[in-house]
Amino acid sequence: MLHSIKSEQFLRGDRKTIWDFMSDPKNLARITPQHMGFNVLTPSLSSMYQGQIIEYTVSPLFGIKLNWVTEITHVKDEIYFVDEQRFGPYAFWHHQHRLTEVEGGIMMHDLVHYKMPFGFLGKIANFLFVKKQLKEIFDYRHQKLEELFNR
Repeated sequence: MLHSIKSEQFLRGDRKTIWDFMSDPKNLARITPQHMGFNVLTPSLSSMYQGQIIEYTVSPLFGIKLNWVTEITHVKDEIYFVDEQRFGPYAFWHHQHRLTEVEGGIMMHDLVHYKMPFGFLGKIANFLFVKKQLKEIFDYRHQKLEELFNR
């Protein structure tokens, strides 16, 4: 079963500033809760590009460190990018990041589609904690972006 998470957030600022922040993989660690043990292993490059491979470690459960590799599969500079998991904790992960100009700033849209591994056990895990954990991550991210852009 495919699950989805949708998020929207208004950010004060110009498109370039917000794009530069959101498209830099090292900033993902800044907006992810520390207890997740999120660490970007790939050195930052000057700009994101289609085909870019980014490697992370993450500890989502009981401090168990997992490798996670994503590929940037689509990029339209300052408008949107898509990252897809190549291997990691999910059977499927597709995350769209889109920026839309609105009066006074930028509306950031996120749409994640994901599928849990391990069939029925994955469904139980999603129900018991994964869905909740992903919501907490997006809530934390919302709070951090408020502090960075909307104060």
